[in-house]
Amino acid sequence: MTHKKIVIVGGVAGGASAAARARRLDEHAEITMFERGPHVSFSNCSLPYYLGGLIENADDIVLMSPEQFKAQYNIDAQVNSEVIDVDPVAKTVAVKQTKTGELKQVSYDELVLSPGAKPVMPACIKGIDRDNVFTVRNVVDIKKIHTFLEVNHVTDVAIVGGGFIGLEMCENLAKTGRHISLIEAADHVLGTIDEDFAQLIHKELYDHGIDVILKEGLAEITAEAAILGSGRAIKAQAVIVAIGVAPETELATKIGCKLGLTGGIAVDQHYQTSLPDVYAVGDAIEVNHLLTRKKTRLALAFPAQMEARDAVDHMYGRTVQNSGFIGSQAIHIFDLNVASTGLTEKQCQREGIDFRATTVIPKNRVGLMPDATPLYLKLVFAYPSGEVLGAQAVGKSDVDKQIDIVATMIAMHGKISDLTHLEVCYSPWFSTAKNAVNMAALVAENILNGEYQQVPVTEVRKLVEKKALIIDAREPNEYAEGHIINAINIPLSEFRQRLAEIPADRPVYIHCLSSQRSYNMVRALGNLGYRQVYNIVGSFLGLCEYEYFQDQVTGRQPIVTNYRFDLL
Repeated sequence: MTHKKIVIVGGVAGGASAAARARRLDEHAEITMFERGPHVSFSNCSLPYYLGGLIENADDIVLMSPEQFKAQYNIDAQVNSEVIDVDPVAKTVAVKQTKTGELKQVSYDELVLSPGAKPVMPACIKGIDRDNVFTVRNVVDIKKIHTFLEVNHVTDVAIVGGGFIGLEMCENLAKTGRHISLIEAADHVLGTIDEDFAQLIHKELYDHGIDVILKEGLAEITAEAAILGSGRAIKAQAVIVAIGVAPETELATKIGCKLGLTGGIAVDQHYQTSLPDVYAVGDAIEVNHLLTRKKTRLALAFPAQMEARDAVDHMYGRTVQNSGFIGSQAIHIFDLNVASTGLTEKQCQREGIDFRATTVIPKNRVGLMPDATPLYLKLVFAYPSGEVLGAQAVGKSDVDKQIDIVATMIAMHGKISDLTHLEVCYSPWFSTAKNAVNMAALVAENILNGEYQQVPVTEVRKLVEKKALIIDAREPNEYAEGHIINAINIPLSEFRQRLAEIPADRPVYIHCLSSQRSYNMVRALGNLGYRQVYNIVGSFLGLCEYEYFQDQVTGRQPIVTNYRFDLL
């Protein structure tokens, strides 16, 4: 009896998952996994938490050793073994032992490429190759950073890049008492959320002592500083570069695999490359985006694992349905949790998709319960179809619940109407009676039906500057504690008796604390014949979060007399 020989290049998420799936389907297969580094099956998403002390031993990040792979799964996992060439005709791979230089040839029936992605290190940055410059890709990297920081008594660290790795490094290194500077060339961190929600992250970083530098690129690195393109020197004895990753395609290109439009390895619906019996999975490939129907790349663990499963299933004749991916992700930053799925407003604009968006800020649980905190939820939906396109959530609670609900709806091509009456679990401890997802969908439905008009907090500063009529619908004591500088206080509880103060012949913009009272006033005025009334989405709470960081770092004149950041 001839046993199938499966060779896997790369031993982390995609590679390890492919090996495990192959063994579950075939007890007789000869499965060999080659990893050029010293570890297989490690949790690279957990790497930053070693530096912050949450994970005490860096070796604990390695989930399974080669010996465990052999004993538990009969998988031959060979570390320090780099596949340097493939002969797709003879169906052999050339493997180099990285410590000894020894070469060997190994035959295969099926080959899986899972080389991952490598950190981008622009050669145009002077000093990028210095020994005080680091990237974060594996356990070896994180140990090097820890050793350098401790041995050299580093007090100042510059982190370049405000993506997931950069932000996690900020949080964990700040916990060690060091001064951290975050350098981001874009106008906000986290490209997975929109600029308005990113301001909440900027504030959180600022409040925890992070020096957040936006719209600035890195030009040079010295022993003591990171030099920006503007010439500004940021004090730093160590620099961590986390500006993005590029797919590891060198081997694939060398052996003749076609690359796709994004620069990743091109694969079909079964994750087969252009070469026979050669599959590719993980961060190095390009995939289909479920919503845009375009090719994209995702450096995420879950897609890599499912790609690996589907590729191996196809090897064994099992039916595979490749629907594409939407990029659901979450991150914890100090006291905040951030999650998102699908398309942002910016992505919709770039793709030419007609959309609408709305934001709600309920509490994460009934206000009578302890530790009730604001939950910021944005819903992005297509116009006029109402198809759910994306969502973003920020708060101190477990915001992944709301985003997971929306992700499920997107995967089913659901519409706003499917969310309005969606029955989810309720208890005062876990949620408000109408979950934040229900609230956002109900507001979205009103917007979709043209029942009222709204403006985002991003437009309020312009409204203030042109002296637009802004009404604060909160109670007088709330107004006195802090308000928009030129807002008029007409509480919801009094507006029916003060209609003479609300003109019907000019635009009127109304807010409260979180948009609920102002929404009710806008609807009532609309029913009374007013046609130019607008609800300020996010209201005073959202406005304070949006304005605060820029006010502090630029020294500009605040448009509020005092800030407020809670619903209490």
